[in-house]
Amino acid sequence: MIPIVLILALATAYGFWHRSTRGVVKQRANKYGSLNEEVLGAPLGVNATLVQFSSVFCTPCRATRSLLQNIVADMPGVVHIDVDAEEQLELVRTLDIRSTPTTLFLDSHGIEVGRAVGAPNRAQVLTALAALN
Repeated sequence: MIPIVLILALATAYGFWHRSTRGVVKQRANKYGSLNEEVLGAPLGVNATLVQFSSVFCTPCRATRSLLQNIVADMPGVVHIDVDAEEQLELVRTLDIRSTPTTLFLDSHGIEVGRAVGAPNRAQVLTALAALN
């Protein structure tokens, strides 16, 4: 009986940890330098750029894409770039993208200032973008 209780406790703890870390925008020190149009395949925004790494069969990726496109439609100077992680494996390795969706928050110079692993909510994205301006 003790092994079953122990396994359930560990699984529950892991579930709480996993849920609390997905979608949260975390401030991040830039380790990779500036990203530009050549690397990303699309022009950067004047004020900010949201770079989403996604894959074809990822359901949270579709929801995140829709959310980010909706947000940038109302914000001039902010651009959303969707990168297919399967097609850009070298970039994924370079930027240490470990799961999809992952959204990078870039400032006007293409420097990563934040990252959300998992599907962020609207308030988190808006707060992160407000911090960039």
